[in-house]
Amino acid sequence: MIPGLLSCFTPRSPSPQVTADEKSFPSCPDPLPQPAAETSPARPLRVVAIGGGTGLSTLLRGLRSHVVSSRHTGPETGLIADLAAVVTVTDDGGSSGRLRRDFNMLPPGDLRNCMVALSAEEDLLVRLFAHRFRKGLALKGHNFGNLFVAALTEITGDFGQAIQLASKILATRGRIYPVTTANATLVARMDDGSLVRGETKITASRKRIAELMLDPPDAAPLPETLEAIERADLITVGPGSLYTSLITNLLVRGLPAALARAKGVRVYICNLMTQANESLNLTASQHIERIYEHTRAPIFDYALINTASFSPETLARYAAEGASPIAADLDRIEALGVRAIAGNFASEESVVRHDAGCVTDALLALGAVGRTGRSESAGHQPGLG
Repeated sequence: MIPGLLSCFTPRSPSPQVTADEKSFPSCPDPLPQPAAETSPARPLRVVAIGGGTGLSTLLRGLRSHVVSSRHTGPETGLIADLAAVVTVTDDGGSSGRLRRDFNMLPPGDLRNCMVALSAEEDLLVRLFAHRFRKGLALKGHNFGNLFVAALTEITGDFGQAIQLASKILATRGRIYPVTTANATLVARMDDGSLVRGETKITASRKRIAELMLDPPDAAPLPETLEAIERADLITVGPGSLYTSLITNLLVRGLPAALARAKGVRVYICNLMTQANESLNLTASQHIERIYEHTRAPIFDYALINTASFSPETLARYAAEGASPIAADLDRIEALGVRAIAGNFASEESVVRHDAGCVTDALLALGAVGRTGRSESAGHQPGLG
């Protein structure tokens, strides 16, 4: 293994001109590869982030400050030319689930969280979209942003268009796409052979998930999503619940194939803690293996793995819920053909979350490496001479 935890075997071998010099960030002590020196300024990156839940919205907050914008200038802007979020739509609980049942529409909750995360608008408008009603028989528990998207869906007759219009109102610094516009339901085959339908019932089950499926199985992605993946310099999957936030997206027809042939560098952002029912006792490499069992093809070049320790208080709090830090079995990750980038990617507060700034710095460095290697090896396929 060479410095920086980079294996000598990767799914796509880098061009000889691309160096593996060490690059460190203050909060991420482990080194990252650097692109070869360029004589002209690099153009900003095209980035696609795939996922759902709080993990995706946390990541988007970190990426947002680097998106090119005519309204915002400063030292941290201009590294991302285009940012697209591809978001899960299988939630059937809470406000989203109620709207899904009442209006026969896709659940807006995860998409609304992404809109809020990418919003460049003032604080009051963001707070309005995030507001959850606490009173009223019909309104209690509903989120204003979800209701707003439901109203736009009724007006336009198109859920995807409603998301784009709401994004414009919030002046999001990026595009947001539902992974599919099919009204799909999650179905899980559990370790005892039983089938459980619906995300809420799946996550509430005490049994272990053996396989995840979509009903209908032929749910298709938006053409815009496939185009964004094809053009991307950097594609991320995670962080998020292994099955209900990540694998659910990769069940959409054509998405694994698009990721397998993508030219951009593909990065898996591993979770920090195990999660009841979805990933208890799974190591970092086993998370990747579970994903590959569903994609049936390798789709990652790199994996960001947290190796920082947590306080005894935090460990005790999570242990009470049956959760623990995900074991960073780095050698096994690299045996899968994935370069492991280890470091302190965690923010430890009342809950453990990824440090958006640290993760973003690592991703932007990896995106630059992937773009440089591709441009310098144009017309050359590894192993073909």
